[in-house]
Amino acid sequence: MKAVIVGGTSGMGRAIARRLAERGDSTFLLGIGDDDLARSAADLQSRHPQRADTGSAICDLERPEQFAGALDAADNALHGFDAFIVTAAMFATQEALEADIELTRRLVTVNYANTVVLCELARKRLVARGGGRLVVFSSVAGDRGRKPVAIYGSSKAGIATYLEAMDHKFHAAGLSVLCVKPGFVKTAMTAGLTPPPFAGEPDDVAKTVVRAMDRGKPVLYVPGMWALVMLVIRWLPRFVMRRINF
Repeated sequence: MKAVIVGGTSGMGRAIARRLAERGDSTFLLGIGDDDLARSAADLQSRHPQRADTGSAICDLERPEQFAGALDAADNALHGFDAFIVTAAMFATQEALEADIELTRRLVTVNYANTVVLCELARKRLVARGGGRLVVFSSVAGDRGRKPVAIYGSSKAGIATYLEAMDHKFHAAGLSVLCVKPGFVKTAMTAGLTPPPFAGEPDDVAKTVVRAMDRGKPVLYVPGMWALVMLVIRWLPRFVMRRINF
């Protein structure tokens, strides 16, 4: 596999990049900090030194003018990537978003509009060369309109719908689309929040994601308990959802 990882310098992106590198796949990192990219690339190289140097390029999801150049850099370094993985996103609490309309604009733009634009640029390249893998992190927060994550969840619902449509439309063209729906995972994004009893660890989640990629699964809940939790939540009547704070 020749994989581009957006957000590969931290959290889930870093864990997935490490797992791919350790098994011998080629990787290219996209992120927003030169120093972080350099350190992360060196870390991946040390895990599989027989591979060519791990490349990297700046790609800020708030700067769509950077997208095409970053993809060109990845294509040149990997001689054509066949997997595109997006773990990067913005998160803010519902209270912070309600208090700051500019923060709301930034978050919904990054998590939906700009992510779709970036994925479309990558998807066109993959389909043109006969297919590949498109893997994007959504969230269990997008499965239902919920009070504590009303705005953030809506942005993740949008990206999940986009990915489902891409799977329907381009599966026959060789594109394997995986929508990852994590619940609570112990990363920098969830720092300071109280983890539930079945919170996931990045390395364990990364192992599950890579396995799902290899098997061509279209949707993945991680940790697995969230599939059952959200099955129940999706079937709750609206009057119940109004009364609970989930």
